[in-house]
Amino acid sequence: MKTEKTTVYALKALSVLACTSVISTAIAQTCSAKSGDKITPVIELYTSEGCSSCPPADKWLSTLKDAGSANPNAPAPVVQAFHVNYWDYIGWTDRYATPAHTNRQRQVSAWQNSGQIYTPQIVGNGRDLRNWNRWNTEQETAAVAISLKQEQGGVFSAQVQSAPSMAWSAYWTVTEDGHSSKVKAGENSGEFLKHDFVVRQYQAAGDHTGSSKLVLQTASKDVAHLRRINLIIFNPQTGKPLQALSLIC
Repeated sequence: MKTEKTTVYALKALSVLACTSVISTAIAQTCSAKSGDKITPVIELYTSEGCSSCPPADKWLSTLKDAGSANPNAPAPVVQAFHVNYWDYIGWTDRYATPAHTNRQRQVSAWQNSGQIYTPQIVGNGRDLRNWNRWNTEQETAAVAISLKQEQGGVFSAQVQSAPSMAWSAYWTVTEDGHSSKVKAGENSGEFLKHDFVVRQYQAAGDHTGSSKLVLQTASKDVAHLRRINLIIFNPQTGKPLQALSLIC
């Protein structure tokens, strides 16, 4: 009887493990997202911890974490905070800033036929938003569809569908919430700054015509912060987003 009971318990344990394995596999397989029939808004903040006028814009950006629940009939925006490095010389080096972010801001400026870059700058759907506190979600029908999913490890893939003759470009970002810094020099010396939607990885995904598959290999980051994988499809002539999608795994 002892042997039979042990066998029964062992079988039950194996059954639980098998169920757990199936559930884990199911969870992994469900880490995917698809875009809707409307263009998802894209918000870009160009900011710096060395800029004394940036903290109010950083705080406003954090409020967009609730943008989806505020208007359930509109797609939640893809939000990105690009920290730029051209204020580092004042005395405080922004550890989230990269030259690539500054170069992107210069490209946005060129698309807008502007001769300047500045912080804080907020760009909504490819347009400069001077009155960003009054920003409203636009409702435009999308001509591009995105299906995004997690593959093995840190690999993500996307299937982009568009008309065969349609030209488009793309880029990926990986953003993280919940970052903070105690600034010890420069214009914000003594301030404790909090940041959400911080771009930790920015990668161009090329120029395309018609439907195509894209792949992103993410870099390893601090898993303590909420991470989003974002794909933005845009018009290569104007920079205006054609569709965007965000995924949290």
